[in-house]
Amino acid sequence: MDPATIIGLLLAFGSVVTMVVIEGGSITALLLPGPLVLVFGATLAIGLAGNTLKDVIQAFKAVPAMFMGKTSKPQESIDQMVRFAEKARAEGLLSLEEEAASVKDPFLARALQNIADGTDAEDLRLQMEDEIDTKSRSDHASSKFFASLGGYAPTVGIVGTVVSLTHVLENLSKPDELGHMIAAAFVATLWGLLSANFIWLPFSSRLARLSELDIERMTLVMEGMLAVQGGAQPLLLAERLRSMVPEHQLKSADKGRKAPSGDGTVESMDTAA
Repeated sequence: MDPATIIGLLLAFGSVVTMVVIEGGSITALLLPGPLVLVFGATLAIGLAGNTLKDVIQAFKAVPAMFMGKTSKPQESIDQMVRFAEKARAEGLLSLEEEAASVKDPFLARALQNIADGTDAEDLRLQMEDEIDTKSRSDHASSKFFASLGGYAPTVGIVGTVVSLTHVLENLSKPDELGHMIAAAFVATLWGLLSANFIWLPFSSRLARLSELDIERMTLVMEGMLAVQGGAQPLLLAERLRSMVPEHQLKSADKGRKAPSGDGTVESMDTAA
């Protein structure tokens, strides 16, 4: 689990609370029901109006996974590809069928099964590229939805402030209440800005980044599977796949690295980086 989103949101809202306390203000003064209902309710309604219902449902379904933050580990995928290459060279491509039944990743399982079934390399590449493209478009729709909420929220907050100030102008005959009403009027603008920059836009960025990492993993798997199908030498395959991954995403230690054995396959090394 990658807790970056949870930590970031807690620090962001914690900073606001700390500022209010330092300034001697009251937190409850910011938790007015009217502005909250308008900003969150109207923002979500406008977002719904600008998208399809299925897109909105899909976007909110992605939120739990976003908080869980299960990011891919490229080195594990590379080690897996190398193991498949060793098995294919030793036992033949048909042996990969039993691996297809045991892996949890549907994308990888389909690739293994297609290779075992003798699918042409070009057809396999096209099929896997189509799956990657579909995944990318689906993730983009979810990220775009939250980005749109981040664009609407500040404007909705301003609308709420204008509505409240209209109410203030109707009560100019009560000067002892004007200060409180004016302060309350700006709460809507505050929540419009806070929800946009502390919730919706971070959600959008997080989903986009997790999608990028998943697409990178799928691309790594695709290139690895095509190489396995082509009979790639395991050590060369490992080095090629490692060259496709930014260094900071790889393991800091080389315990998972492989060294060539006499038969051209690879064996584990226990040396640290």
